[in-house]
Amino acid sequence: MRNKNNAKRLPDDINKEIEKIIEGLKCPKDFICYKSGFKNLCRAKDIELEQFLVCLNRNLKECKFSLYLGGVLLCQCPLRIYIAKKLKK
Repeated sequence: MRNKNNAKRLPDDINKEIEKIIEGLKCPKDFICYKSGFKNLCRAKDIELEQFLVCLNRNLKECKFSLYLGGVLLCQCPLRIYIAKKLKK
């Protein structure tokens, strides 16, 4: 699944971690965030919770990883969380 564009820009250990996350995941968007070189990312904000981001997309039906909790839309996508927390994107 390695994206040649990403593989050139990212260290091998980061690519391996991303590939490990992708292996166990079914993505309805076919991992467009990774395949696009992180140019096509859903909007999210890191709120310093280990397993969540705040999802800034408003369409709940659009993503199976969104969770509405206490008036806040959260993102639970392991790949998107990794990208936000490790790559700061």
